[in-house]
Amino acid sequence: MSESGRRIPEATVTRLPLYYRALLETAEARVATISSDRLAELAGVNAAKVRKDLSYLGSYGTRGVGYDVEYLLHEIARELGLTQDWPCVIVGVGNLGAALANYRGFGARGFRVVALVDADDAKIGSTVADLCVEPLADLGGTVERHQIAIGIIATPGGAAQDVADALVAAGVRSILNFAPGVLTVPPEVSVRKVDLATELQILGFYQLRGLNGAALHKRAPR
Repeated sequence: MSESGRRIPEATVTRLPLYYRALLETAEARVATISSDRLAELAGVNAAKVRKDLSYLGSYGTRGVGYDVEYLLHEIARELGLTQDWPCVIVGVGNLGAALANYRGFGARGFRVVALVDADDAKIGSTVADLCVEPLADLGGTVERHQIAIGIIATPGGAAQDVADALVAAGVRSILNFAPGVLTVPPEVSVRKVDLATELQILGFYQLRGLNGAALHKRAPR
């Protein structure tokens, strides 16, 4: 549901961050307005889809002029919750968890990593990205102390469900899961999965067809 009360389809929600990134680049280039065609090109979708998606925000643009970039940035940021502050905890401080902790792009969008948690005694008490790693056994206390809104799971797959259960028990209702496997959570909890292996496999599919296409092209008679 949007701020204005309109119900926004999930497919539209997944495209809003693409539009937001494209609009940020446009604003940084000091361009005041943008057409749906140009926004579609930057976001990698078609213009009709852009116009339909933005209509859910109540933004219809001006014929012959396009959309006001700053206004549209504000509207999308509001719908995505980027005008608020969302404290996050990363559970699992291995190579991936540490890399996520050191990534500064989260904070720039309002998602502040304020706590790190791990079950490994050797890591507890160490400092990563200026944060002290806290024990998994005290996850409930960590969530309460830092008012955690979002839990980020970066553990091995076998530990992910237990971590998700602990986050839910602590009151966290939004989870970003980098671990392999599917999590089971109550219906009121939102889970987004980032499966890097699957994305690479999809790229492999297209890479293979691209290479095969090039080989066929080379063998084609002139």
